[in-house]
Amino acid sequence: MNVKAWRMGACEALPLLSGYLPVALSFGLVASQAGFSAFEATALSLLIYAGASQFLFVGMIAGGAPLWLTVLMTLLINARHLIYSITLAPWMSQSRRWPWLMHGLTDQVFALAHYRLPLLSEHDRMSWFSSTAIVAWAGWAGGTLMGSLAGEQLIQQWPLLASAMTFALPALFLVLLAPRCTSIRWFIALLASVLSALMLSLHDMINVAIPLAAALGALCFYLLPDSTARTRA
Repeated sequence: MNVKAWRMGACEALPLLSGYLPVALSFGLVASQAGFSAFEATALSLLIYAGASQFLFVGMIAGGAPLWLTVLMTLLINARHLIYSITLAPWMSQSRRWPWLMHGLTDQVFALAHYRLPLLSEHDRMSWFSSTAIVAWAGWAGGTLMGSLAGEQLIQQWPLLASAMTFALPALFLVLLAPRCTSIRWFIALLASVLSALMLSLHDMINVAIPLAAALGALCFYLLPDSTARTRA
């Protein structure tokens, strides 16, 4: 283990917690209100570890959806992590541990790793990614536990916090998406995803809105020409 790379990864993961903690608090509160114990909510954050999927899981279970459908939809939403893992594998494939560490690969960790790993030496990559993933994972689970135990009291003391927590998850993803809007290709793909998700939700197809909208956005992205590459050429 490279101590310097480990410390670097931990320090670079800390800013992620500013986005993780509000969403994790919100999830802990929502899970508590849906009848999940603090232990169960925290276990979901440790095992599933995906904000959108966890909210969907809790909502479908609370709504009486069949367990097989709930598990299927959760896995479908999390399928994007396979692409993340394949993308990062060339930079980490020298270690036998990297497949296990992919559990810590969230959207935000992926964005950070995709930028940082190519800049690190091969010897430093595993230590950096390990600490980054562990800090983010622990922060997410800790925020969930706090939300389950003290979420109600926090909202009673600060009522405006309820509105802020509701928007926490969308805001976390908007931070990742906003810089991409400078590209026409990305803008059209994102617009297609947003509009399709909205239309499906308005037609009471909330359970499939996210995966179908994501699939449509990905299809638009790969079918549209890359104007940035053409401009550079």
